Amino acid sequence: MKFLSSALLLAAVAGVSATDSLDKERPSLKKATYKNAKAPVDERVADLLSRMTLEEKTSQLVQGDVRNWMNETDNSFNQTGLEWSTRFRGGSFYVGIAVPQTWISEATRKAQEYIQKHTYLGIPALVQTEAIHGFLAVNATIFNSPIAQACSWNPSLIEEMARAIAKESLALGVNQVFAPLADLSRELRFGRVEETYGEDGFLVGEMAHAYVVGVQDGGVSAMVKHFAAFGSPEQGLNVGPVHGGERELRTTFLPSYKRAIIDGGAFSIMTAYHSYDGVPAVADPHLLTDILRDEWNYKYFTMTDAGASDRLCQAFKLCRADPIDKEAIVNFILPAGGDVEMGGGSYSFEKIPDFVKSGLISIEMVDTAVARVLKAKFELGLFENPFPGLAADKTHTAIHTAPHVALAQKLDEESIVLLENHNNVLPLSKTASIAVIGPMAHGFMNYGDYVVFNSSKRGVTPLDGLKAASKGKVTYAQGCERWSTSESGFPAAVAAAEAADVAVVVVGTWSRDQNELWQGLNATTGEHVDVDSLNLVGAQEALVRAVVATGKPTVVVFSSGKPVTAPWISEEAAALVQQFYPSEQGGAALANVLFGDVNPSGKLSVSFPYSVGSLPIYYDFLNSGRDATPDVGTAYENGTLAFGHQYVLGDPRPLYEFGYGLSYSSFAYSGVSVDKKNVTASDTVTVSVTVKNTTKRDGSEVVQLYVKDLVASVVVPNIQLRGFAKVAVKAGQSKKVQIKVNMQNLGVWNARMKYVVEAGDFLFLVGASSSDFKGNATVTLK
Repeated sequence: MKFLSSALLLAAVAGVSATDSLDKERPSLKKATYKNAKAPVDERVADLLSRMTLEEKTSQLVQGDVRNWMNETDNSFNQTGLEWSTRFRGGSFYVGIAVPQTWISEATRKAQEYIQKHTYLGIPALVQTEAIHGFLAVNATIFNSPIAQACSWNPSLIEEMARAIAKESLALGVNQVFAPLADLSRELRFGRVEETYGEDGFLVGEMAHAYVVGVQDGGVSAMVKHFAAFGSPEQGLNVGPVHGGERELRTTFLPSYKRAIIDGGAFSIMTAYHSYDGVPAVADPHLLTDILRDEWNYKYFTMTDAGASDRLCQAFKLCRADPIDKEAIVNFILPAGGDVEMGGGSYSFEKIPDFVKSGLISIEMVDTAVARVLKAKFELGLFENPFPGLAADKTHTAIHTAPHVALAQKLDEESIVLLENHNNVLPLSKTASIAVIGPMAHGFMNYGDYVVFNSSKRGVTPLDGLKAASKGKVTYAQGCERWSTSESGFPAAVAAAEAADVAVVVVGTWSRDQNELWQGLNATTGEHVDVDSLNLVGAQEALVRAVVATGKPTVVVFSSGKPVTAPWISEEAAALVQQFYPSEQGGAALANVLFGDVNPSGKLSVSFPYSVGSLPIYYDFLNSGRDATPDVGTAYENGTLAFGHQYVLGDPRPLYEFGYGLSYSSFAYSGVSVDKKNVTASDTVTVSVTVKNTTKRDGSEVVQLYVKDLVASVVVPNIQLRGFAKVAVKAGQSKKVQIKVNMQNLGVWNARMKYVVEAGDFLFLVGASSSDFKGNATVTLK
C-alpha cells in the first residue's frame, strides 16, 4: 500500500484525535524506567511493555512503509498518512525506493520526530532497507554480489564492507538492513545463487558472521535471512518446497545461521517463503521455538518476508485464501515463534487486538513478541538516538565516499577467480593491442539484483577499466546482444580480434535492478528468475567460438551470478576468468587482474558442474555418494562418443571444485602438523603448515582445512571445511599458518538425533581446494 484512500484518511484523523485525548489522561513518564538509559535492558522492556495498550503493542508487530506519508513522485508530505501509519504500523517502516537521498532522510526524520513529540510512549521505529551488497539507496556505494564476496575468502573485508554500509545507512537515518543471507547455494538452477555466500555452511557462516559484526558495530541492526534452508528449492524454482530431514537440517543448513545469528549477535531474523519437509518456515514451531529459542536461546525478534504470511493460505493451502483467513494466519505464525509481519500481504497481524479480545490468542503471546522487538530497539540504542541521520548538505561525507569506493574495488579484486591460464597468457602486457568483445563488456553495468533503479547506468565497465589501464590500443565490438541468437555482429567482432594481439571476451548471465526485476523484463538470474540450464544464453557461446577460431589468444571472462557450463571454453580459451557480479569498480578491478597489477587470489565459493544434469555438485556430499574415480563418458567436440557409466556421456565430478582458484604465483606446502594427536571433545587442535611462494611475484594463498570423520555412527559428509586462512606471501618467502579447530564442532547428529562427538579418528586435510590436498594429519578422540 502506497497511499491511503480518502475513507481511511478520514477514519485516521478521527482515530488519532481520540488517541491524543486519551494520552493526556495517562500517567506521567518522567520517572519511567524504560526512559533510563542506565537501567538494565530487560527492566526497560518490562516497564515499557506494562505501559502499552493492546493497540500500541500490535503496532510494533506490523511493518509500515515510508510511502504512507511521502509521495515517491513529487515528495509531497501526507501528515495524516504518517499519523495513521505510526498508529497502526509503527514498529518499523521500509524506505528502499529509488528517490533522492534527501527525500528519504527528511521523511525518516519527520517520522521519528513525530513519534517522539506526538505519541505518548515515543517508541522509535526501525527504519529498514536492503543491503546485501551495498546500502539500497540512490548513489550509495555498490559492492559486488555476495557470491563474489565469498570468493575473497576474506571475512575481514566483509566486515569492513558492512561497516561502510552501516555508515551510509545511518547517514539517512536507516537503522536496520535486510542482510546478510545465511542461505546455501546448493541448487544452482535457483535464481538467487548470486545473493548467497556459496555452497558451504562453514564459509557462509564466517562471511555472514563478519557482516553482522561489522554492520552492528556500526550502529545498524542486521536481519539475517532467510531462516532457514531456503536456497535449495525443488527444481530450483523460487519459493519452492525444500526436501530434507532433521539431520540434514542440523548438519548442513543450520550451522551458517547459528554462526551469524548467535555468535554474531544479530538483532533480527527474516523467516523464509518456502516449506521444509512439509512445514512452512514462516510458521514452523520446531524451527522458530524449539531450536531458535529453546536450544539457541535467541532473545530478539523474527519477521516474515514480504507477503510471506499470506502464502500460508494462498500457496500452502493451510487455510482459506478468498477472502484471506487472517485469524488462521495469526494463529499459525505467532504461536510458532514468528513475531512481526512484513508488508506486501494482507496485514493479518493488524487484527491481533480483535483476536485477543475474542479469546482466540493470548495477550501473553503478544507480549512475548513485542518484548523481543523492544529488546532489539533498546540494545540498538534507538531510544537514545532515534534519528542519527546527517543534515542534507552533509550526507556526501558518509555516502559514496572515496574510501568506500576504493574498498569496493579492493573486495572485487580479491573476489576474481582465475580458472585457466594456458601458457601463462595472463597477465597481459599493457602495451598489447586488445580487442574487447561481448555483450557484458560495455553499455551497462552487470550488477546482481538488489541494486536501486537505474544503477546499471553508472560504474566502470570492463571496457572502461581496460582502456583506463592500458597503454596500447583498445577496441570494442559487442558481437551480439545478451538476449538474442542473432550473429549479425560476429563479423565486426572477428575483425576486431584479428586486428589485435589478444581478445578479451566478456559473456555470462544478467540480472535486473529492484524496479526492473518485477516488470517482466528478460534476465537470467535474480529473485524469481530460475533456469533449467547453466549454458550461455543466445549467441554468446557461438561468439566465443568465433573469436577463438581466429587463432588469436582469447581471454574469456564470465560475468555472472552463478556458474556457467561451457567446458570447451576451459580447454580452448587461452585463459578463463570468473568475475561474479561486480562492484561499481568492476571494470577497474578486472583490468588490474588481467594486467597483473593485482595477483588473483580468489577461490570459488561454489563448485562448477560440467552440465546441469550432474547437479547437485557440492563438494561435501554424504559418504556413499560419487566415486573419486567414476567411469565417465565424453562427447568430444569432433563428434566422437566415448561411453561410460557414471555418467554415460558426462562426469559427476565438478569441472571446478569448491575452493579452487589459480594465481600468478605458485605455492608449496610443507610441514603439516597438529599440536596434539590424542584429544577429548573439549580440546582445540591447532593445525600448522608452512606455505612458500616459489615464484618471483608476491601473492596471496587461501589455506583450507578440511576434516574427514573416518568412522561415524551415521552417514556423514565425506569431508567438511573446518577452517581457512588467507595469507599474503612475498616472492620466494615462506609463512607459517596456524588454524584452530574445536573438536566439539566435529560431532554428528546420531541415530537418536542427539548431538554427540564420537570417539575415533579424524583426518585433517590441508590444501588449496576441496580436492587439492597438500598434507594431512590424524587426530584421535578418546
